[in-house]
Amino acid sequence: MSGVFRSVHRQGKILTRRLGRRHCSPSRSTVISTSLFTKPFVSAADPKSPFDAITLRVLRNEIEYQSDYAPPHQPATTFSSFTVEDRPGMQWITLKGKFGDTEDIKIEATMFDGCESVPKLGDDSDDEEDLRLHISVLVDISKGDGSEDLEFVCSAWPDSLEVQKLYVVKRDRMLARPYMGPDFRKLSGGIQMKFREFLAERRIDKELAVFLHEYMMNKDRCELIRWLGTVKSFVER
Repeated sequence: MSGVFRSVHRQGKILTRRLGRRHCSPSRSTVISTSLFTKPFVSAADPKSPFDAITLRVLRNEIEYQSDYAPPHQPATTFSSFTVEDRPGMQWITLKGKFGDTEDIKIEATMFDGCESVPKLGDDSDDEEDLRLHISVLVDISKGDGSEDLEFVCSAWPDSLEVQKLYVVKRDRMLARPYMGPDFRKLSGGIQMKFREFLAERRIDKELAVFLHEYMMNKDRCELIRWLGTVKSFVER
């Protein structure tokens, strides 16, 4: 049994490394087609040229590999009291919810947009390094009465949510060069702690970061398979 768990753990690490190679560059209601969860249809039509035949064979093999190796699943539509809005083909998702009777909360999260290397743990000698994938998160909290909103710029890591900046935003009367506030990380430790508690009370915390990473791991595979299918369809025409 321990061998099975080591195999599953190793597969997860391989997935993370494959994603890391694509996302480590710093520049960089849910409906998912059921075709994502089945093996791709192979057209019987003859290709236009030998080059097309080779290209199509490579694309089909890659789609089949991606569909069979850790295949994507139907994504979640809720997290805690938030509803998840995801548009296929887009690089971000939106979560919307309320806190109490007066606050509207909107969370926008990117797909993986970077990573960092961390010291290797354990005795996996086949691992060159461990990677932590990064997700950018924007949290808007509004009272809905025309007053200022609070906007938190955050980093979601696999096991933590870090606040980078805190803005006070007036949506309907923005000045040309407003003072947005200091860097959150330069505020006193006591103020930082209180705002982390403020967010945690609204379920914007480590559990959200874990959810986003699980969701984006699945979305990354969905989008890749969809993109490969689009390219294949173009070559087949």
